Amino acid sequence: MVKQQNKEKKMRKAIVVVDMQNDFVDGSLGTAEAQAMLPHLVQKLTQARETKSADVVFTMDTHPVNYMQTAEGRKLPVEHCIKGTKGWEIVPQLQMFKEMAHAIVEKPTFGSVKLPQVVADYDEIELVGLCTDICVISNALLLKAFYPEKEIRVDASCCAGVTPESHKNALAAMKMCQIDVDV
Repeated sequence: MVKQQNKEKKMRKAIVVVDMQNDFVDGSLGTAEAQAMLPHLVQKLTQARETKSADVVFTMDTHPVNYMQTAEGRKLPVEHCIKGTKGWEIVPQLQMFKEMAHAIVEKPTFGSVKLPQVVADYDEIELVGLCTDICVISNALLLKAFYPEKEIRVDASCCAGVTPESHKNALAAMKMCQIDVDV
């Protein structure tokens, strides 16, 4: 008689930290809500690092010096996340996690077309960061379209929107699209 070993495949999780850059926290597009949620995000990433329960992937909103002449710049005429500036950098509170990140993805627009490839080998993908109603929702929906059978989730306590109302609306929209939202 041959004994079968019950080897369970270990689930792999990625935490995608969306656009936690100075300009979105306390810079040109910063909000009190972004500043208030930052300690929750630091705690989440610290726990993930200590337990080795997830890999961290960062996205970085990345614009050229001629941002105001781009399509986005014409519709959102506030210079932000210009590559190489202080506003473009990941906030100081998250620098230690950036240094050990699985990947850092620069993106010129709301959703990253490179992100699905970066997280292809993960079973669960959790998104956190800014702004819930623009870049978080864009990337969550993009990942759900690429990977309809993977667990795609958002931790609402580690996100902030342009306004509290638009944050709530984005969370509701993601729930309707079968993205799990933890509050």
